[in-house]
Amino acid sequence: MNDSTWGAPPPGAGFQGAPDQGRATPGAFHSGAAGAPAHEAGGGPRTRHTPSVSDPGGSDGGHGRPGPYGPQGSGSSGPAGSGGPSGFGGASGSDGASGSGGSATSRPGSASGPGPAPQGGKKRAGRDLRAAIGVGVGLGVVILAALFFYKPVFLGVIVVAVVVGLWELTSRLTERKEIHAPLVPLAVGGAAMVTAGYLRGPEGAWVVMALTTLAVLAWRMTESPDEYLRDVTAAVFATFYVPFLATFVALLLAADDGPWRVLTFLLLTVVSDTGAYAVGWRFGRHKLAPNISPGKTREGLGGAIAFSMAAGALCMQFLIDGGVWWQGLLLGLAVAVTATLGDLGESMMKRDLGIKDMGTLLPGHGGIMDRLDSLLPTAPVVWLILVAFTGAA
Repeated sequence: MNDSTWGAPPPGAGFQGAPDQGRATPGAFHSGAAGAPAHEAGGGPRTRHTPSVSDPGGSDGGHGRPGPYGPQGSGSSGPAGSGGPSGFGGASGSDGASGSGGSATSRPGSASGPGPAPQGGKKRAGRDLRAAIGVGVGLGVVILAALFFYKPVFLGVIVVAVVVGLWELTSRLTERKEIHAPLVPLAVGGAAMVTAGYLRGPEGAWVVMALTTLAVLAWRMTESPDEYLRDVTAAVFATFYVPFLATFVALLLAADDGPWRVLTFLLLTVVSDTGAYAVGWRFGRHKLAPNISPGKTREGLGGAIAFSMAAGALCMQFLIDGGVWWQGLLLGLAVAVTATLGDLGESMMKRDLGIKDMGTLLPGHGGIMDRLDSLLPTAPVVWLILVAFTGAA
């Protein structure tokens, strides 16, 4: 973008002296009390007033002067903000117009002025795409092999995911908020909860959840009473959020056509995420929840719904015993909504904790909890809809 965009003066106007001679403020040309007028190198006194040019990097006092990336003010995400806009290599820090390297106002044409605006606005995924695809394919193979080989093996996969997820969540709570939710009773109770749900149904899961809560309360009593209520509250939340919601995957598995129900649940959630990413990346213009997850768009949500409904119709018609295609449309719609809410919910938690990912176990993805964010709240909804349409089987 050329200098005229910023309201810059024509060539030849402004200061012509050497850079090390210092710069006079515009007010110095209007007041004789400020000292002698500035002189050219080897010339006479300057008689021409120089127009004041506002800083294109957002140093206009936070009044939101328009810039190449929209309104700019204090805290704007323009090229001179902290880090620049996502996906662009804009100037930041001391290299930007409003960075911490100095307080002088930048002027177009000077070395410290902003560079040209990024051309083309090319989008980037923001993660190691090859690693993400490789890990995703590997996880898919392991899950499918366990799912259709022997049901108890897949039940073990659920238990491992629950325990690792609890470890990631409690670790981040301790590191970022100094909240000490006891991991041992959570992990033991979580594994027992998933197993009880598979063997005894929802009633068994509820009983184990109550016992796990009591175990957490008792375990925490062995330590200082300071912040007791805070710690046990976080632990009870973790009990519900990870193992209890994951128990509904075990309930899906327990049905006669359990592997196909679990496969439908997984496929619809993955297709919803994929549709949201593909459509949002290509057509996304309107932010869905900018304060929670700036990358999500309304167009992406529409893509998630469309993809998930189409996949749901196919899955209900061909994979689920007694299923009808129109039931799959409703199932796909519900999955798209709950998966999006789950993703936003965990994004909210991570923003509160000040982290990008819950863990680092899965290259290109983050941690286990970063992959469970959409799955956990979707599991009870899928279980309930399938039971309503086809029975518990």
